[in-house]
Amino acid sequence: MPDILVPLSLLLGVLAGGAGAYFYLRSRSNGNLQEIEARTSLLNEEAATKQKQLVLDAQAEALRIRSEAEAEVREQRTNLSRIERRLQQKDENLDRKLDALDGREQRLQSREREIEKARADADQIKAQQVQELERRAQMTREEAKAELIQLVEVQARDDAMRRVRAIEAEAKEEGGRRAQMIISYAIQRLGTEYASETSTSTVVLPSEEMKGRIIGKEGRNIRAFEQATGVDVIIDDTPEAITLSGFDPVRREVARRSLAKLVSDGRIHPTRIEELVAKAQTEIDAEMKEAGERAALDASVQGLHPDLIKLLGRLKYRTSYGQNQLNHAVETSWIAASLASEVGADVNVTKTAALLHDIGKAVSHEVEGPHALIGADIAKRLGRSPKIVHAIAAHHEEEEPQTVEAVLVAAADAISGGRPGARRESVDQYIKRLRALEDVANSFDGVEKSFAIQAGREVRIIVKPEDVDDLEASRLTRNVARRIEETLSYPGQIKVTVIRETRNTAIAR
Repeated sequence: MPDILVPLSLLLGVLAGGAGAYFYLRSRSNGNLQEIEARTSLLNEEAATKQKQLVLDAQAEALRIRSEAEAEVREQRTNLSRIERRLQQKDENLDRKLDALDGREQRLQSREREIEKARADADQIKAQQVQELERRAQMTREEAKAELIQLVEVQARDDAMRRVRAIEAEAKEEGGRRAQMIISYAIQRLGTEYASETSTSTVVLPSEEMKGRIIGKEGRNIRAFEQATGVDVIIDDTPEAITLSGFDPVRREVARRSLAKLVSDGRIHPTRIEELVAKAQTEIDAEMKEAGERAALDASVQGLHPDLIKLLGRLKYRTSYGQNQLNHAVETSWIAASLASEVGADVNVTKTAALLHDIGKAVSHEVEGPHALIGADIAKRLGRSPKIVHAIAAHHEEEEPQTVEAVLVAAADAISGGRPGARRESVDQYIKRLRALEDVANSFDGVEKSFAIQAGREVRIIVKPEDVDDLEASRLTRNVARRIEETLSYPGQIKVTVIRETRNTAIAR
């Protein structure tokens, strides 16, 4: 019992404390609610005041915006009215312009009708005039047109020939002057000598007794010598001399040297002959290589194939009309280089092609065909450029020249071969060439006489004045020159002069 009462008293105490605390807290919360309600009332009043102020400010702003909008609307209306007035004025101006254009178009149509009427009247008058002309001339319109065209054609041809003659004269004068200047510049740098060589060589003997030793027993020595060298040995009545004949200059030189050594040595028999001929051949090969290298050095041409050097050296023993072909090749290279530098062509291509232009002559007796094409084929196989190959092939017009360098090589070749003293001809060949020139000139109609003068460098033609007029004489000059170019071979150039002369005689008594 007592144990139960203690907790109960504690519980009652707790309940009494809790009730006191409740009433205390309730009284305090009532005071806070009153304070909160007073503050809320104050805040509501302030909010109402601010709301009224905001409404007033908003109304004032709305009034301002409205006044500005009304002012802008008034301004836009003013602009629109101004634009409407301008558009109206433009419409009025366009209407006036359209009216003016309509009037002008009507006037133009009226003018066109007048022009058409005038044109029809003119056509009618023209037709009447044509009929009247046909009646008076007693020929149709087509016949008159044909006659007029023929007359105009003849006059035009005559005028064209006069213009051609004037242009040709001017071109010849200017071209001749420039060509002389360029060629003179090229030739002034050169000064070469020429040796006259033939197809035979002579070996001097110490005595007549040596001839018998050269012939040998039953001619075995001379047969062995001719077989080893490929040349003919001519033993005649010429005292203390033997002649070697052969068209291959290299073989002839080998034979000359071998025979000279045999004569000086005194031991002449087939074995010794073969030994000395082989030795002379080796010496000649070395000299030809050296001559080719020297020629390339003189011509300032570098990078040649060794076989080209060797073939070039073989030209040392080759002549044409007495002109040494190696000297001719070097001189042609010099002239071609000078011409190329004057006209602005490729100097290296020109001088190389000029140096090698006659390389085909070194093997022409072994290969069939023109030496120009043979040389071009050799140069192509040994690595020369297409321009050089073409210039070699075209220097005698076996091919049509396509480059400036090819033309310069042909010109340099003609200059070197055509210079006074460069080549020699036999009397028979000289006379045949002159006769051929005169025959070409005499083959044309109207030619009375022709004369080849200046050693074949000029042909003067006298024509019949009653058969050939001045214009025909000009045509004849060009035709003869063209025929000479097509049918004859000659170094340099040939001048063609046509002379037409009329004489009138009267006697005063």
